[in-house]
Amino acid sequence: MAFVFPPEYAALEPFADWALPTEKARYAKRIASTMDELDAFYNAAFPFLQSGTEYLQQVSMQDISEEEKHLLWLFCALVTVAFSVEAWRQPKVPDTGAASIDAVVEPAV
Repeated sequence: MAFVFPPEYAALEPFADWALPTEKARYAKRIASTMDELDAFYNAAFPFLQSGTEYLQQVSMQDISEEEKHLLWLFCALVTVAFSVEAWRQPKVPDTGAASIDAVVEPAV
């Protein structure tokens, strides 16, 4: 079986669809998700945040594998959904109308 993430993070495989390479794609997925979906993702990924951060700090960006890239993108998605789960309890930013995020440049990976 091929893993999307490093084997140590196999428990996150059901959430592989959150490993999106751009901020715009992650934001669009958040907006299109229900709170139940956001909660499920957040509750599964958050416990791995510290160990995942420590793991990724040991990875050279020049030598990053596809699995490690996907893990990095998954944790970027976790940041994208955190306020929705922790504060707003809705996918959209409250009281902002048609707000959107348009990244001009993505982080290099």
